[in-house]
Amino acid sequence: MNAPHVVVVMGVSGTGKSTVGRLLAAELRVPYADADDFHPPANIVKMSAGIPLDDGDRAPWLDAVGDWLAAHEQSGGVVGCSALKRAYRDRLRRAAPEVITFHLVGDRALIAARLRERTGHFMPEALLASQFADLQPLEPDEAGLALDVSTGPDAITEQAVAALRRLEANHGNS
Repeated sequence: MNAPHVVVVMGVSGTGKSTVGRLLAAELRVPYADADDFHPPANIVKMSAGIPLDDGDRAPWLDAVGDWLAAHEQSGGVVGCSALKRAYRDRLRRAAPEVITFHLVGDRALIAARLRERTGHFMPEALLASQFADLQPLEPDEAGLALDVSTGPDAITEQAVAALRRLEANHGNS
């Protein structure tokens, strides 16, 4: 890769955002951040109790993630962030206009099974339905790509790197 990229790996809980995000950051040789680390303690308490966050809860969290992205626009970086709604991604883009988003998509049963197997995370499977209810897939005018989680983390990472290379090639030809 010639130019640094700021990337959001998005999707509902259990799609592999952290795993893919770390792999992609390593491949790009840029820092990785997990958006979960930017949640205020009150958000974690709420989610741990099985209570979905509302937009007011998410606003300061999204601003913190956006600040991280903006701080890495010149050097590059990858963040794993649910970014479920278009409005949330727009908020991140206001902070970092060149952000590229990879949406990890998959079958609800597969993702639920992954959540049941996961240990040490505050997000209970019970909130998966609320996440799917909020989910708004990438729209054609959003820079990014949907990637199927059933292919596995390594294949997803390869697809993301290939997409970034195509993006660079297209910008180099314009």
